[in-house]
Amino acid sequence: MDRDKLKWLFFDMGSTLIDESVAIEHRIREVIEGTDITYEQFLEKKVFFAKQNKPADLTTLEYFGLKKTPWHKEDERLFPETVECLECLHKYYKIGIIANQSPGSEERLERFGIRKYIDIVVASAEEGVAKPDKRIFEIALERADCKRSEAAMIGDRLDNDIVPANELGMYTIWMKQGNWSHATPKKRLEYPDWTIRSLEELKELVKEEKF
Repeated sequence: MDRDKLKWLFFDMGSTLIDESVAIEHRIREVIEGTDITYEQFLEKKVFFAKQNKPADLTTLEYFGLKKTPWHKEDERLFPETVECLECLHKYYKIGIIANQSPGSEERLERFGIRKYIDIVVASAEEGVAKPDKRIFEIALERADCKRSEAAMIGDRLDNDIVPANELGMYTIWMKQGNWSHATPKKRLEYPDWTIRSLEELKELVKEEKF
């Protein structure tokens, strides 16, 4: 990447800035309650579908014929390195959010104490369009007054984050963690410019001027 050219970093929220592992476990235990499906069986099938680059949670629910339960936002928490990473990155770049979220994303970011590091928030509930639709990326780029070649998308999903951003000509950074850590890029547009496993690694890339 050309560091002198890059101006904006756009982040996904879930499993990128926000640790959803407790909320995911909570949902799994709720959906299997009253069935003979064990937690281990559900996880095994999730990994199986993730390795096929499919949305692991939804595909597993469909496989077992289970219904999705409400998401428990109260279980969400920041990754330990989220605040320090954003504080560091904001010294060099403008920061935006492009995320599929229920209403109230800005308020949640405020409660987490990280809204002050984020210049714009573009979330599906408020915009009426969701990833992987490229329109939500275009909305963010227009609002940021940013060229595609001056922006990078950072997210955990190949289908929602990496592919559409690659199609638009943005830089792409795959946060390989959470459900999608078992995925493997196969098609040309699924390959990111960078693959990292934590926000700490992203921060170090910036400090070392590797992008």
